[in-house]
Amino acid sequence: MQVFKRISAHELTDRPIGMIAKDWMLVTASKPDGSSNCMTASWGGLGELWGKPVAFLFIRPQRYTHEFTEAGDTVTLTWFSDDMRDKLAFCGAKSGRDVDKVAECGLTAVTDGDGAIYYSEATRVMKLKKLYAQRIAPECSFDSELLDFHYPQKDYHTMYVCEILEILENVTEETPVE
Repeated sequence: MQVFKRISAHELTDRPIGMIAKDWMLVTASKPDGSSNCMTASWGGLGELWGKPVAFLFIRPQRYTHEFTEAGDTVTLTWFSDDMRDKLAFCGAKSGRDVDKVAECGLTAVTDGDGAIYYSEATRVMKLKKLYAQRIAPECSFDSELLDFHYPQKDYHTMYVCEILEILENVTEETPVE
């Protein structure tokens, strides 16, 4: 059984840019009916806004997870150990419209009763509540080359600002091999 301990956002001592850009994270959102979808992400941010610890998420409208993020109030970010990298790559390459990514990856979904879904195999989980959403507006950009490079199809991400409600750290102790 996995054991998680709660820490506050201010206790997070890891490297936030590396956590997102290099380690990747699984973004999971659910609809009010309980259905959910996850996707791998390597864009985003962590910080403080409006007197709250927040996470900034960016999801393209054509991603299946987008409709779940739009429909529900909570989202989770889940990080895993390096040996799960292939599963994260799979969740980033496949659509939940076509395949049950959680089953294919052998992940164990956990819900604490608050509607937020995460996975017992995680090393770290952030439970989030949506505060604000806005589609990236090209007219607000100061770097048109950046937009041209990242959005040749004009499929601008929706940016979500989410309050970090809690962080769970996996503290399960491994049994020594004899």
